[in-house]
Amino acid sequence: MAHFMYIATVFLMVAGLYIVMARGNLIKKLIGLSILQTSVYLLYIAPGKLLGGTAPILAPQYTVYSNPLPHVLILTAIVVGVATLALGLAITVRIREAYGTIEEDEIIAIEIELLKKADKLS
Repeated sequence: MAHFMYIATVFLMVAGLYIVMARGNLIKKLIGLSILQTSVYLLYIAPGKLLGGTAPILAPQYTVYSNPLPHVLILTAIVVGVATLALGLAITVRIREAYGTIEEDEIIAIEIELLKKADKLS
């Protein structure tokens, strides 16, 4: 049970990677990417917490301290992840407006048709 956090992290990593690779829907790919990012956050924070550790305040009664740096870095990573997700959603909206679909295979088929038409014209 001591390694439960790592098992959960690996499960989320594999699930997120599977969703990104196996799905053709762009929204589902973004959700899989978010799950993968969350697993990286957990992987980074899991060893940062010490049992019995306190905030790094110098006092004679405290001898074990937790390092706050991983938590601060993960807060920054969460902000970057939210911004990346927002950008991905905005691009998905533009793709939907341009192609009428958010399915990857349909977009590729439309692009191939456009290339064939452009080749016939020239």
